[in-house]
Amino acid sequence: MSQSSVWWVFLPMLGVLLSLGWVGWRFFYAAPGVRQGTPVPTTHAAPRLERPKREWPKLPKLQLRLRWRMLLWPLVGLLIIGSSIVITLRLAGYHVLGPFAPQTYERGQHIQMALEGEKLVPPPPLPPSVFISAERPSLASADRDWSKLDPRFTQAVLIVMARMQERGYPLALLEGYRSPERQDALANGEQHVTNATAFRSKHQFGLAADLAPMRDGRIVLSERDSWAWEAYQALGEESEAVGLTWGGRWSFKDYGHVEMKGSIASLTKAQPQ
Repeated sequence: MSQSSVWWVFLPMLGVLLSLGWVGWRFFYAAPGVRQGTPVPTTHAAPRLERPKREWPKLPKLQLRLRWRMLLWPLVGLLIIGSSIVITLRLAGYHVLGPFAPQTYERGQHIQMALEGEKLVPPPPLPPSVFISAERPSLASADRDWSKLDPRFTQAVLIVMARMQERGYPLALLEGYRSPERQDALANGEQHVTNATAFRSKHQFGLAADLAPMRDGRIVLSERDSWAWEAYQALGEESEAVGLTWGGRWSFKDYGHVEMKGSIASLTKAQPQ
């Protein structure tokens, strides 16, 4: 329950409490002839009849009784208001948006079961001719051996690829492991594919991969293609859903790049031997 909602519940109840207090003060405590020091009306014609001595001892008891009534009603009102607030706040925890929460839970459960349960198998390798491209000539010599990748990372990438296939965007692995020499060559080359030099990229540790969508059996690299742009955006959604880092969030945009989240030192320390 938000803070503004609490105030909308509390303010009307506070008004009711103040109204009850005013009623008690007006009609009981401040009633004429009851307040201490208020003279009892008398007449000069029959002073003895207007001021009977037996009536005076009863006045303090009447005053005490009325004062207790004056305090009782605000306390009852405060109890009712407090109970209403507690019940409202208690029930507020059960108001959950139905269409969103179950979907997120089911999807997270599916991913968790895939990571902990049956291991996914990498797809068969594609023909080398598929990766010959004038736009990225270096892809022809890229390493696409799944066995060189970290097993945890491999499973996460395979889940992403399966989800992308369901959405109508089949993916191909462009490059997985990358040697230090190749990393320096790509960083210092004319195309300037990456800003990271050797051992500053997670490719050298099997913790990163470059992916691209496939249409009609061909790889579509350029995000200027409207269909490919939608595919890369879907890749960002699915990779982040399984806890991976997507290169489309970087200042140096790399829409097909996904990698394990965390520092290289912490990830390599936790790698199975």
